[in-house]
Formats: sequence, C-alpha cells, structure tokens
Amino acid sequence: MLRQRIGLGAQLAHHALDVAKCSFPARWTPPLRSEARWSRERAQAWRDEVGWLVGCNFMPSTCGNQLEMFQDATYDPETIDRELSWAADLGMNSIRLFLHHLLPEVPGFWARLDEVLDIASAHGIATMAVLFDGCWNPVSSLGPQGEPRPRTHNSMWLQSPGSEILSDASLWPSLRPYVDEVLGRYGSDPRVHCWDVFNEPNGPEVNYVEHRSPHKYRAATELLEQIFDWAQAADPDQPLTAALFVGVSGAAERGDRINRVMLTRSDVISFHSYLPRKRLLASIEHLSAYERPLLCTEWMGRPRSTPDLIEVFADSGVGCYTWGLVDGRTQTKYPWTSWQKATPPDAPWFHELLHGDGTPYDEREVELFHRVVRPRTRPISAT
Repeated sequence: MLRQRIGLGAQLAHHALDVAKCSFPARWTPPLRSEARWSRERAQAWRDEVGWLVGCNFMPSTCGNQLEMFQDATYDPETIDRELSWAADLGMNSIRLFLHHLLPEVPGFWARLDEVLDIASAHGIATMAVLFDGCWNPVSSLGPQGEPRPRTHNSMWLQSPGSEILSDASLWPSLRPYVDEVLGRYGSDPRVHCWDVFNEPNGPEVNYVEHRSPHKYRAATELLEQIFDWAQAADPDQPLTAALFVGVSGAAERGDRINRVMLTRSDVISFHSYLPRKRLLASIEHLSAYERPLLCTEWMGRPRSTPDLIEVFADSGVGCYTWGLVDGRTQTKYPWTSWQKATPPDAPWFHELLHGDGTPYDEREVELFHRVVRPRTRPISAT
C-alpha cells in the first residue's frame, strides 16, 4: 500500500524529516538477534514446504476497508468466493489479508474470518494475515464506513491501531489481548501460512494532517518491537515478518532503525517495492545476503512497477503479492496522486488486474500470469 503519497520523492523527503525530528530513549537499541527468532534452516524448510508464493493484497471489490470486510452489514462471502476463484485461475496460491484491532469487538467476526479462510483454502490459497497497519486514516470506528471519496486512491483504508493509541505508550498493552487471541486461535492453523505483524508502521499521514501522530517514527518503531515480543511469545507455527520499504538505495537498513528491527526480528524477510526492473533486481540481490526466504508483499504500480516484473520474481523464486486484484471500493486503480489532483475516469490503471466482472484490465497481463505463474505455483492445502 506504500503510504499516502504525493509522489515518491516528496514522501521520502517527508520520511527523512520525520526521522530527523525523532530521538530514541537511551534504553532502546535495535536487537542484533532474537532468541525467539527462527533459525535460517527453519525458515528455509518453511519455504521448501510452501513453494513459490504468488498472491495479492486482497480486499473484495464490494468493501473499502478492513472493518467493512468483516462487519455484518457489508460482509460479502459470495464476492470473496468469486474473486478468489479468479485469483486461483491466475495461479495465485496466497493472499495477504488485513485484520484490525477493533474487529474482535464485531459480533460474528471470528466465524466470518473462519469462513474467509475456508473459502481461500478451498481454492488452494493460503493466507498471510496482517495484524496492524500504519497507512491511511489514523482514526477508526466501528459501524457504517461511509463512501469512498470519488476517484481517490484508498480513501477508506484504516490504520490500526491509529494515532490515539500510537501516540500514548500507556495504551499499547491494551493491544496485546488482540494479538494473543488471534495467534492463539490461528497460530497452528494450516490455512494461515505467515503473519505480517505490522504493515508500514511509519506510513506518512500527509492526507490526514489534523490527526497526525506526533513523533510517529519513534512510536511506531517501539510499538513494532512490542508486537514482535508478543507474537514471538505466542510461538505460532508460522513465521513472523514485517516488510521494509525498499526505497531509492535498496540498502534500506542503513541508518533506518525501523527497517533494522524488521530485518533483525523477522523469521522471513519481506519488503515492498514499486520500483522498475533494474532497481527491483538490485533490491533482491541486496536482501538475499540475509540468507532467508524473501517475500515482496507489495508490488505493481503502473507505470514504474509493471506486471511483467512477475518474470523477475519467477526467476529469483521470491514470493510476490500484487497490490489489489479486482477494481472496487478501494479505488486503487487510481494513483497515489489522486489525493492532490483530479484523475480522469479513463486514466491508465495504477493497481488492480481485473474489472469487477472478472474481465482483465489488460488481456496481455492475464496471459502473462497464465504463462509464468500457473506452471510454477502449486495450490496450498490446509490438510
């Protein structure tokens, strides 16, 4: 989801300014290793078992955010089933599914989550569940979620936990029961094959200035450490990860504490890249030095990160997840810049592969997935 962007260069400048303003307490030092972290051998054995993972960041086209997906009035298992069948047809065998810390308060949530996992598994698709998210709207509430802002990228998406909790460390312990319950229920569930503990924790909030978290970089880094502690204490059968954003240099851990935490505590290394081919290849080469399985859990943002990069992932064996699948209420076919300037209805798509009726945005892209992905992936069984 890469951040609420006004353009990559401006976002990186904003991020650098945030880093410069923050200082860490003397007691905090990023760990060089964690005793609870999987060994490289265990991580590789997991990769050998699941094979090459190809998937998408999944939200049914009839929903605009995490709460809308699971609340009773807007839960839509028929659409979920239909659209996951299209994912399976492309050769996808995994989805990245976003949860939210408020969801356990929703009546019927656990039964609906079970049903979604069952639907995915029936299509040979395993689930990477995302526990928390640092991107987009920092204020969440249960109930009706309203309507998306016309032709605007991801205008309904919600942060979890959001600015109120993130800004007050005394509230962080209130999040642990959510982590404990999710991992307690699904930490040995074969339908779930990985845990992404915190998506882009330091996602900028340039479109929500009035609710912006002060000192977000520092707070997000420390909360990420806490979440890793809680998740490791739960000792799930599946690996833990948090994805660094590979920016201009590709050597993202140097001088960046939050990425250093991700690299030193993740069982498998995950990253986000909306870079063109040459720079994606350089990023993969750099991260391969950590000798752990690699997953690119967000990619494909036309025209820089294009669908033909699936060939790079196939050749390297790096797992990959497109942002989005079917055009819908998230409106991520429109670019990040749609927040700042109007986007014509007929503008080239940014994310997504399919129209709402399942027809391809570009038939050549679907043919490419059929040719490159389907022969190389295998369905993931929950048995």
